[in-house]
Amino acid sequence: MKKHYVCLLLVFSFLISPVVYAQKKVRIACVGNSITYGSRLAQREKDSYPAQLQTMLGSGYDILNFGVSGKTVLKHTVNSYMATTAYQDALKSNPDLVFIKLGTNDSRLPYRLQIDTFATDYKTLIHSFRELPTHPRIVLLLPVASFLTDTTKQTEKAISQLILPRIRQVAFEEKCELIDLHSLFINHPDYFPDQLHPNEAGATIIAKRLQEVVVSQEEKGFDFFSKIKEPVTISSFYGYDCADFSMAGRACKVVKPRRPAKGLPWIWRARFWGHEPQTDIALLDRGFHLVYCDVAELFGNTQAIEAWNDFYTFARKAGLAKKVALEGLSRGGVYIYNWALANPKKVACVYADAPVLDLKSWPGGKGQAKGSPADWEIFKKDYGFQSDQEAMAFNRNPIDRVAEIVKGGYPLLHVVGDADDAVPISENTTPFEQKVKELGGQIQVIHKPGIGHHPHSLPDPTPIVEFILKATYQ
Repeated sequence: MKKHYVCLLLVFSFLISPVVYAQKKVRIACVGNSITYGSRLAQREKDSYPAQLQTMLGSGYDILNFGVSGKTVLKHTVNSYMATTAYQDALKSNPDLVFIKLGTNDSRLPYRLQIDTFATDYKTLIHSFRELPTHPRIVLLLPVASFLTDTTKQTEKAISQLILPRIRQVAFEEKCELIDLHSLFINHPDYFPDQLHPNEAGATIIAKRLQEVVVSQEEKGFDFFSKIKEPVTISSFYGYDCADFSMAGRACKVVKPRRPAKGLPWIWRARFWGHEPQTDIALLDRGFHLVYCDVAELFGNTQAIEAWNDFYTFARKAGLAKKVALEGLSRGGVYIYNWALANPKKVACVYADAPVLDLKSWPGGKGQAKGSPADWEIFKKDYGFQSDQEAMAFNRNPIDRVAEIVKGGYPLLHVVGDADDAVPISENTTPFEQKVKELGGQIQVIHKPGIGHHPHSLPDPTPIVEFILKATYQ
């Protein structure tokens, strides 16, 4: 009888208090200016990026739009965001997650004259949310690109030079997550009818990126830096913590994401650290680790491969995924392909950018390219060649070993400038691509018409990032 009485009480409690048993919705506060608010959109209530994010995430989330047009991070302006009722309402909402998309208006006159207080004021804003009872997850969003030409307003130059570096530094010092929306729009003026505010399609791009942030799975409790036994120096790599250390006499670097992605994926930069870092930053945003082990200038010889083998073993023992995405710019193409050839089962994919695939082309200069005589001598020394004749007979270039590369089974992406006269595609990527396809391999080549050896990468790295994500999670 007593047992039945307890059961009846439980049922009765459920009937009169259904809210207690309902799953709590995740509350997300979107803090920002006119772009967050949805200015210039015909139907901002459904087309602003917070509204679209609500549709994408569904009923398990409450997306709250606290955008106010024209507002600044800077406190001591007539348009300070922290002086608005929307700001107070955002605090009162007790969010679980806060997206902060401010900074665009701070780049215009007269506000940019106070830019020296921007970082301090941004930190004040962050702290006000961090101190809430909900202790929300805080994500800083880099401003989107601008296409205005009036130099008194929010120009691209002002945003890039004054705002982006300061937000990155704040993210580094406050250990906040950081999402680069800026590069997603840098080549897309078509999304900005008034040169400043994105249209509905642009808002969709923002919403989709934020949806990825919300639903991404984290590898909780993982800290690569705690696995490094050597003395370490920590610095900022575009807002992320970068550890510099030495291993077996070689300079090494590891950059860790704020929230390591499930499975601990990573990308390995072969050469030219920090040059055109768009892809690296975008992958850090998505929870990848970024690593570097200096083997310059060994041109991918046995000594270089052995050094990288040791670093790979270290990275795996630290916990990173079995397969790594390899990134090689210019001569880095030789580095990554030679290591991949020696370690095919450890490679998720290869991203090669204006890659050297035949050392006779560069640094040899034995074809169309002028080459580099000094580097040619280094290459000969690295491989133990006593004469040009011996070096010219070398047949272990990536372009000579396409069959082995294809057998490895990992997908390949090349980004090349069609007007490259330093590493001509006619001597490198074009014949390489043809051989890969003839053998049934997986290769995609992105051509940049009229572009030479520089600049590397793409201003908007989305195609590269999508290739790496697909290869990593397939």
